[in-house]
Parts: sequence; structure tokens; C-alpha cells
Amino acid sequence: MGTPIRVMVVDDSAVVRKVMTSVLERDPDIKVIGTAPDPLFAIDKMRRDWPDVITLDIEMPRMDGVTFLGQLMAERPTPVVVCSSLTTEGAETTLQALAAGAVSIITKPTLGVEGFLQNAADDLIVAVKSAARANMGAVRRGTQLCRQPHARPAATTAMAQTTERIVAVGTSTGGTVALEVLLTELPRVCPGLVIVQHMPERYTASFAARLDKLCEISVFEAKHGQRVLPGQALIAPGGKHMQLVRSGAQYQVEIKDGPLVNRFRPSVDVLFRSVAKYAGKNAMGVIMTGMGDDGARGMKEMHDAGAYTLAQDEASCVVYGMPREAVKHGGVDRSLPLTSLAGAIMKGPGAL
Repeated sequence: MGTPIRVMVVDDSAVVRKVMTSVLERDPDIKVIGTAPDPLFAIDKMRRDWPDVITLDIEMPRMDGVTFLGQLMAERPTPVVVCSSLTTEGAETTLQALAAGAVSIITKPTLGVEGFLQNAADDLIVAVKSAARANMGAVRRGTQLCRQPHARPAATTAMAQTTERIVAVGTSTGGTVALEVLLTELPRVCPGLVIVQHMPERYTASFAARLDKLCEISVFEAKHGQRVLPGQALIAPGGKHMQLVRSGAQYQVEIKDGPLVNRFRPSVDVLFRSVAKYAGKNAMGVIMTGMGDDGARGMKEMHDAGAYTLAQDEASCVVYGMPREAVKHGGVDRSLPLTSLAGAIMKGPGAL
């Protein structure tokens, strides 16, 4: 075992701080070096002993988590895992934290915090380990790109004709910012997109709504049976798998329950395999920043079915896990920086 990952837990609940410390220190690769009830106490402690990763509540006294994140990323960028209650009302604030530079989200219960030990322990440990590997240079560049204004043109409806091209996108850790960078660069004449972003339930609707306000294209949380159209992006709902199907000349999505695949629901592999089956050479695959190997096998199936496949390059990834595995499996035609992916989507196969 190497040097443990040193973690600071910041939460205004003493019970949550105790439980999270217990959960994290179950893993010998993690050491909690301190806890704090709000960011001001945390800053005072961190000046004496700076952590490798911070777990951060959003709604706290004296200074909220989003303000703290902004200061942290400006002064000393440090990987942050947001630990937020699973509420629709708090989803927008949590997404603001991701846009400000947080690496990922872990949901905690509003009641029955002891159940957190059984229900979310593995997810919390994986999130902290993933955050410890984060490329904070890529995080800063991504947040700076996201601060650029994007104006939606007067037209507010997507083109009505059926698309023959489908772009399937899969991403995880760091993907909320990366998707904002990608989607805000796409024009309304782009092919229809189907997207899996690993994200908890209830957050994907707010995430899609936020992107819809920022982008020229229309962005939706996908609904069962919804058609895939040019100028639109459909994001898989948290807690559900999304698959592409074809009905005559039209593509649409199916939203389904089912077991976790590669520890995730929605799973990128589930989406990519369906795209390989139903769209084949009419599809393009894009795999982006994220930890683990979800999507690697599905992208290989897309590649073998004739799809053109792209991976985000290592330098621009927050975590170069999923793209690396896709490359290793032989399913990637080309690796590109984040800022080049939109252009590659519009130019099509072999244009670069």
C-alpha cells in the first residue's frame, strides 16, 4: 500500500461527519485528516495540513459550498467531492458546484444517515479515489471555458426531419463540465445526440435544463419512446438505462430499469451496444472523461459495426480512465482534445 489519500470532510452535521469518516477509513488507502462544520473552519485547518481531497456539503453556515469552491479553485485547486442531499430543489445548486470545479457528486440521505453506511459506502470510496487522480489543470481549463457566454438563437425548436446520423456520448467523472464545453459548441444543424453521464437520480433533469439554457441545441432528459432528432441532445435519466432503437426510418430511445452494468445505471456500455446494433455505420461514438471502463466494450462494438469513434485525449480529461480503456480495447479511431470534439462531430468520419 502506498501513501493514503488524505481527506478533509466538511459538513455542518456532526453525525454526517462521523459517519463519513467511518465509511472512508474502512478503506486502508484513505485517511481522514480532519473534519470541519463549515468552510471557514476547514480553511483554518487546511492551512496547517492540506488534504488531497475534500468532501463538501453545499448548504452550510457562514459560507456556502459554491462560494468556497470558487475561492478554492482560484487560489489552490484541490479535488472536491460534493456530498449533497438527494433533493430536486438542491439539484441546481449542486450543478453550480460542479460547474465551479467540483469533481463529482455523492448523494446523502436527508433521513436515516446510518443507512448511508450500507447504501453509499462503496460509491463514496470510489468517488474519493477517483477525485484523488483528477487532473486539476483540466478542471480549471474546463470551468474557464464554461464561463464563456453562449446565446441561443431566436429559433427554439429542433429540426423536424429524421436524422440518419446518431452521435452517442458517454462520460463520468468530470463529464458535467466537459459536456457543457462540447454541447455549447454544437450548432443546431448537428446530428441528434444520445448521452450517458453517470449522475444520481433527480439530477439529470436539472442538468439537462441547465444545458438547454446555455446551448444553441435543445437538451432534454430523455423520455421513453422519444425520437432522436437533429439539433437535440437526449440525456439518460439517472437510475435508468437508455438504449437506442429504430422504428422504420426513425430512431428513438427506450428508458428501462435493470441491473447495474459496470457498477452504473445508466451505463455507457448499454447505450453504445444498442447504437452499434441499430445505427452501425450511421453512428459516431464519443467517450469522454471518467474513471473505470464503462463504455470501452460498447465502443469496440460500435467501431466493429462501422461507426466512427472518438476519445477525449488524456491532457484534457479530468480522469483519463474510460477513454484509456476504450483505446486499449481497440475501439477508438482518434483521440482529440475536448475543444476539438464538436468540430470533429460536425465534420464527420475521417475529416480530421
